[in-house]
Amino acid sequence: MTPESKIKDNNPTERAKAFHKSEMMDDTELRIKIDESVTSQTAIFFATSLFWLFLGSVFGLIASYKMHWPDWLGEYAILTFGRVRPAHLNTVAYGWISLAGAGTLLWMTSRLTRVTLKWGWMLYISAFLWNIGVAFGTAAIIFGYSRGMEWLEFPRIAGAIIAVGFVFFALPILKTFVARKVNHIYVSLWYILASVVWFPLLYLTANFGHYQGVVEAGMNWWYGHNLLTVWVTPIGLAIAYYFLPKVIGRPIYSYYLSLLGFWSFALFYNWNGIHHLIGGPLPTWLVTISIVASVMMIIPVLAVAVNHHMTTFKHFHMLKYSPTLRFTVFGAMAYTAVSLQGSAMALRSVNEVTHFTHYTVGHAHLGVYAFSTMLLFGAIYYIMPRLSKWEWPFPNLVKWHFWLTAIGVIIYVVALTIGGWYQGLDMNNPEVDFMTSVIGTIPYLYLRSLGGTLMVIGHLIFIYHFALMIKRAGPRRFAPPWFRKPGEESAV
Repeated sequence: MTPESKIKDNNPTERAKAFHKSEMMDDTELRIKIDESVTSQTAIFFATSLFWLFLGSVFGLIASYKMHWPDWLGEYAILTFGRVRPAHLNTVAYGWISLAGAGTLLWMTSRLTRVTLKWGWMLYISAFLWNIGVAFGTAAIIFGYSRGMEWLEFPRIAGAIIAVGFVFFALPILKTFVARKVNHIYVSLWYILASVVWFPLLYLTANFGHYQGVVEAGMNWWYGHNLLTVWVTPIGLAIAYYFLPKVIGRPIYSYYLSLLGFWSFALFYNWNGIHHLIGGPLPTWLVTISIVASVMMIIPVLAVAVNHHMTTFKHFHMLKYSPTLRFTVFGAMAYTAVSLQGSAMALRSVNEVTHFTHYTVGHAHLGVYAFSTMLLFGAIYYIMPRLSKWEWPFPNLVKWHFWLTAIGVIIYVVALTIGGWYQGLDMNNPEVDFMTSVIGTIPYLYLRSLGGTLMVIGHLIFIYHFALMIKRAGPRRFAPPWFRKPGEESAV
């Protein structure tokens, strides 16, 4: 009998706390059996995602350098900015984040439902089709066959392959959920199930509908924003809600705040996106609704932020030790920052300065990288030792990875935020010619490349360390790779 089943009343907060307690005290043999059922599938998703992380990083760095060295590699058509930039976006979104996120969701679903993975054979097909779709779509972009819409550059055939791959991913998740052996559905599982249901509807609507003119532009921005809404963000929030209390060893602070955060997220976030077309040839009421919904996102964001902060409160000292916790807290804080920034950017008075500037690029990286990618790093650091039965061999590499990526993305975002704001002010000033506004951004673009370079070095360290884990190579360790040992007061 689990602590959850001993509760005589129907208090959802107490049931949630009991669930977390039982999850943390779960039978070791059951956990091992569950992990073994998802080991090969999760490892395949993780390993292939790191290939796309590497390739996407190379594309992104080339695109960044071209912003201040426009003639660099200009003699090669496949390496022009108009091709490497969308290749970077799509390999990161559909390759790295999607595949790493899928592997994480598989493991978390089995753990949270307390059953071994069901229909696991489908996941091999899913990983194969997903990678084929991303490879075909990326090649098409590089060779000049882009559809020309942000986040929708892949040809429809590549989109169809990915869509079928997603079906083979979603079915085992749903089947495992149906077979669950728990009564209480933990908040991370809400976000997992929501993403599995929401994303295919969004993806099919955007990729296989026939839109023209202004309607196509509206659909494009609705899809681009909701790609982050119904897929990337639920993955990140599921990770944060799981690993914050898991590593700290205490239940989530408030079940009711979890409810408020989830349902207000579901209500408001999907209306976002159209505010990117302020001033465009769209009905004013449609843009205004998007603005209002974006501002209303303050409700779920603050609910999540308070819940995460109060869960971690009085346990922040553990950030000195745990890599997973440090990556997770960094990502959770970035979620609050990027969401509040996004609500501000939806206001017409702010949008008229930030639109068409580098400010929006910094905002995107605060969300996709500082929030989502950092959380995925933290999750992989926790999950892989349990799948491979081998601890990360070199703790110093974990330290280097964290600091390079954290400092890199901070430099990246701060530089583009400041530079983009000044760029917008210059563009709105009739006394400043356009080229002056462009030249003024160059120092900030150099900082962008510096930050990007640090991040890529961190990625290479992580990929190398992951390869050692897969091969079970390097020194055999019998303890987690702490940033410092608990109780040790020396600097990390």
